[in-house]
Amino acid sequence: MTLPITAKVNPRGHLEIGGCDVLDLAREFGTPLYVMDEATLRDRCRQYLKSFRTHYPNSEIIFASKALCAIGISEIIASEGLGFDVASGGELYTVLEADADPKKIYFHGNNKSPQEIKEGLEAGIGRFVVDNEQELENLDMITKETGLRAHILFRINPGIEAHTHEFIQTGKIDSKFGLQLSSLDRLVQKAKKMKLVELKGFHAHIGSQILDIKPFIAEIELLLELTKKYGAEEMNMGGGLGIAYLPQHTPPSIDHLAKEISKVIKDKTMAKLIVEPGRSIVGAAGVTLYNVGGIKDIPDIRKYVFIDGGMADNPRPILYDAKYDALLGNKPEADKVEAVTVAGRFCESGDILIKDIKLPKVETGDTLVVACTGAYNYSMASNYNRVGRPAMVLVNNGDANITVKRESYEDLIINDAI
Repeated sequence: MTLPITAKVNPRGHLEIGGCDVLDLAREFGTPLYVMDEATLRDRCRQYLKSFRTHYPNSEIIFASKALCAIGISEIIASEGLGFDVASGGELYTVLEADADPKKIYFHGNNKSPQEIKEGLEAGIGRFVVDNEQELENLDMITKETGLRAHILFRINPGIEAHTHEFIQTGKIDSKFGLQLSSLDRLVQKAKKMKLVELKGFHAHIGSQILDIKPFIAEIELLLELTKKYGAEEMNMGGGLGIAYLPQHTPPSIDHLAKEISKVIKDKTMAKLIVEPGRSIVGAAGVTLYNVGGIKDIPDIRKYVFIDGGMADNPRPILYDAKYDALLGNKPEADKVEAVTVAGRFCESGDILIKDIKLPKVETGDTLVVACTGAYNYSMASNYNRVGRPAMVLVNNGDANITVKRESYEDLIINDAI
């Protein structure tokens, strides 16, 4: 099981993360509870910087904030020297509040509103990643209105299908994202005629939770070809490196990815390389704690274990059939003696967090710890059934600090109008 690097079993026989007993965390902050390990978070940032700058010195690491966007987490990532990829005005606002360097912000999205474009220009962000021709025209119009210059990358559709879930494959030909290669000559010439829009290079992103190096190699070969053809200054390969949610998952290491990519780019001074990891930075840094409530045993069919969270705080299983691993925080080393299905509290039959997982004998009151929930859990959470989203705590050296407060009933109705 992939747990944060500080995870261990303490003398009480409980799981400990960041020097904090998970049972103590559950008692103090309640459950469900997102727990983020600062040491793991910083370690992943440093691995990316060291690996890519060792193998390709002219590189920049940009965190894909859609994976986890909260001020406290963003402050840590910014302090490690990373920039940010944002996909909305809200994400832009959040990372700016975290004192991110605007010049290291890359604004993504296939339908940026004129207001969002203006916000990006006024903030002085580094790059707009242009997804379609209409956006290019909008940028031309708004830069003329404001007198502010926009530096852009064209997001191209590379036609590369990574072996991931259909909903997180973004590089295939039939995708809502990116410009078709056949249109590039015309659009490059169009951009060159714009007074305040400057084309810097090309961007591609082939998908998410990728466990094979080959699609990345094919992607960088294409970006390299475009960079040479158009004399571009930058090539942005996006992100997508997977993590080991389950023991059978074997993603390439960060250093291996950097090494293999650099082999393709033989001229290390030719263009700046930008990489946009998200999941592989925050995913394994996070776990979610749940309290076990009811247990429903259907003889010869299935044993259900009910928890106090589910699809509203982690929608990935119901959306993508995502698989997770888990343990019991109060007895992490006990023998696994039964197969159970972990079911959420929400009013959907499909609200199943983990199907047929082997655990020690589960009892009401146990603390279930689900691993690798740092990415796309909080960021995709909802208020389904009018349940408040969980709190998030940051743990480090025995200290636990709230980085996102738990939503109250009052929070749920704050925007309701009578």
